[in-house]
Amino acid sequence: MTPAEAFAALSAAAARDGAPDAAARREALLRLRAALLARAEEVARAAEADFGGRSRIETLLADVLCVAEAAAHAARHVARWMRPRRAAVPFAFWPARAAAVPRPKGVVGVIAPWNYPVQLALWPALDALAAGNRVIVKPSEAAPRCAELVAEILEAGPGPALARAVLGGPDVSAALCALPLGHLLFTGGEATARKVAAAAAANLTPLTLELGGKCPAFVLPGADLAQAARQILIGKALNAGQTCVAPDTVLLVGHSAKAFAVACRATGPHASETAIAPVNRARFASLLDGATAEALSTAQTPILLARAGDNAAIAREEIFGPALLLREAASLDEALAAAAPDPLAAYVFGATADERARIAARLRAGAIALNRCIEHTAFPALPFGGAGASGTGRYHGEAGFLTFSDLRAEVRHGRISLARLFDPPRGGFAAALIGRLIR
Repeated sequence: MTPAEAFAALSAAAARDGAPDAAARREALLRLRAALLARAEEVARAAEADFGGRSRIETLLADVLCVAEAAAHAARHVARWMRPRRAAVPFAFWPARAAAVPRPKGVVGVIAPWNYPVQLALWPALDALAAGNRVIVKPSEAAPRCAELVAEILEAGPGPALARAVLGGPDVSAALCALPLGHLLFTGGEATARKVAAAAAANLTPLTLELGGKCPAFVLPGADLAQAARQILIGKALNAGQTCVAPDTVLLVGHSAKAFAVACRATGPHASETAIAPVNRARFASLLDGATAEALSTAQTPILLARAGDNAAIAREEIFGPALLLREAASLDEALAAAAPDPLAAYVFGATADERARIAARLRAGAIALNRCIEHTAFPALPFGGAGASGTGRYHGEAGFLTFSDLRAEVRHGRISLARLFDPPRGGFAAALIGRLIR
């Protein structure tokens, strides 16, 4: 099925059936959840094959359970999210009543990447379904077995009247971007995001762009170096560092790179249980050119501790692999100056209240987490997204519901109000009154 065919079918279903009510949305979300859980082990095997080695536990946690929990969370709250939001009415218009009413945007498109091939296809889809939309999902062709499962889960769960998958490569993504969608969510790299935005502009399609960037980990003087090293390594080991919110650059204030490396060797993990995906291997290898890197393990996918100058590729580009770039800074201000200004997430270890406030004020980060890495992305009630180079827009939970909704203003006026004093024809009283008001 082509994107155009999927769009026509879903548009026809919307015209025939209208927007789903709260009960229908809840049922669709729970069907999606049940269909995903029923295929959980198949998802794990598919990811193992697509990656050439992927941790079963990581797949079940990140691609299955967190999506299932997100669907359950949305099902519990969707009726409340749908309620009109009362709006204050200025005194001059009393006794009017006003509200912002969430309305579906129509047919929503989702373009998903390969690194979490099921989660990043289905989580935005379930947010769009909660908002009453139909949805077209384009899974990544770089994880073909998972893409097939996504299509089957959507068919068995919400069903073809609400959700459809379109499979294929960049040409299919381009065709989806060219449609007059109600909204389009893209997860991927900045270069591709620019192409998506340019294509969507032709139809003025609203966009949510979930990108990435160099997520810093600030290790400050008050940090327990052993604990900080362990938590950062845990975050880097997940999915072999192929996570948009993985710790990228460790900014050490009051600690040396040598001491941090010693702490890393004394703790763990030292390797990832997931392989570098075939689509990512050449890019990651080239990123190490010009850097010195120390492997913490002789395993198949060791974590590397790297040092490099400012002009090296690893210092400029998102690592997106099992390496940490270590940088020393003489002060927090110097560390903040070295950090990307708008990362998708920032991690902070050993900060005082004042230091936390300074980091929050200086960084336009999508998230700031203390003492752990990445786990905040599994909180279904927290908004997820970036700013600037790390993306635009939010989804997850109520934030996702609102992203995929139009808030329509609805007003019921009374028969009389003070504002009627300015109805034409206007005489001297209206002129005198407006003059008094603006003074």
